[in-house]
Amino acid sequence: MIKGIHKSFGENQVLKGIDLQLQRGELLTVLGGNGCGKSTLLRCAIRLLEPDAGSARLCGKDLATLKGKQLRIARREAAVVFQQIALVKRRTAIDNVCCGALGRVPLSRSLTPAGFPREVRDRAAIALQRVGLLEHAWQSAGTLSGGQAQRVAIARAYCQQASVILADEPVSALDPRAAEEVLELLADLAHNDGLAVLAVLHQPDLAMRYSDRIVGMNLGEVAFDAKPTGLSRELIDGLYQHLHGT
Repeated sequence: MIKGIHKSFGENQVLKGIDLQLQRGELLTVLGGNGCGKSTLLRCAIRLLEPDAGSARLCGKDLATLKGKQLRIARREAAVVFQQIALVKRRTAIDNVCCGALGRVPLSRSLTPAGFPREVRDRAAIALQRVGLLEHAWQSAGTLSGGQAQRVAIARAYCQQASVILADEPVSALDPRAAEEVLELLADLAHNDGLAVLAVLHQPDLAMRYSDRIVGMNLGEVAFDAKPTGLSRELIDGLYQHLHGT
């Protein structure tokens, strides 16, 4: 949950007192035009960026009160899937997924692929099975398609054993079919695994089909927070009008 989040970069006020709550078992998507503050909001929610004001709570812990090791431990509850998939291409899919457990494994046991504990490798295999890619476990990540690579990234987040998944434009570089598969997977992880999933998107049609709730952002403020059934196309289109000078 975030409350009253403000963030500026110089004279540019990007977030203007944002309140947002994310529940287990739901897929919440955030829509809005370029520069409206979507990605900044996601990063402030777990203090990857330091907000100027406001509070962020993760699984009941106030992140603003934590520093150093305590903050790192608290942030284990949130796994981030970025637009840039950032797999280690020369290593296998399962090695990349194992990296999701790095926060829970001593550094000395993660320096080589064979160093990951057996329980981590077993968990990584379960994660790959969960995203439908177990048969690709030993395939080099550099040979995967874009959609497969993003699903491996989601498996890596799943292997982290987090309660929350934050996905920052996870389908922006994917073809329409792969984008559908990724959104369907994120919705399934929310509904069937009880995870809280927040996805920043640029695709209103995908948000309308797969979201439990949609938050619309416009110029650093929340324009609406509603279920897809309560939204009109005109309301969603209004998020992007300023980009066209209207």
